[in-house]
Amino acid sequence: MVKYQDETLDRTFAALSDPTRRALLARLGDGDSLSVSELAAPFAMSLPAIMKHLDVLTDAGLIVREKSGRTVSCRLTTQPMERAMNWLNRYAQFWSESFDRLAAFVEDKPWSTQSPASPNVQTKRRASRSRAASARGRKRSSPPGRKPSS
Repeated sequence: MVKYQDETLDRTFAALSDPTRRALLARLGDGDSLSVSELAAPFAMSLPAIMKHLDVLTDAGLIVREKSGRTVSCRLTTQPMERAMNWLNRYAQFWSESFDRLAAFVEDKPWSTQSPASPNVQTKRRASRSRAASARGRKRSSPPGRKPSS
C-alpha cells in the first residue's frame, strides 16, 4: 500500500471538516495576514473558542501565527492544501475517466422508451384472499363515555 503522508492529510481534512475553520481560512484568503481579533470579529463566539480553532489550523499546518509585540497575526500556508488537492485530483481523474466510459457506453446503446408488454398485462388480476380479507370494514368503537344500560 502506498502512503500519501497519511498524518498530514488526516490533519488537513480534519481541520477542514469544521465550517468555522473553513470560514477562518476563507477570511485569511481574502487578505495577506490578519490579527486574531480581526479574524474573530464576524464570529459570534468567544476569543478562546476562536483560538482553539486557530490551534487546530496551526497544527494542520494550514496557517502560521506570528507575534509582533502584543499582536498575533495569522497567514495562510500553501503546502498542506496543495497535498490535499493533489490527493483529491488523483481521485477526480479516476471518476472523470469512469464517467466518460459510462457516457460512451450509454451513447452507443440504442435505448427504447417502451417496455415490452408482459404476458400478465392482458389477464385480469384477482385479489388474494388475504387482500380481500383486509378490504372488509373494521369494527367501529363506541363513542366515548358510559355505555347506556339496557
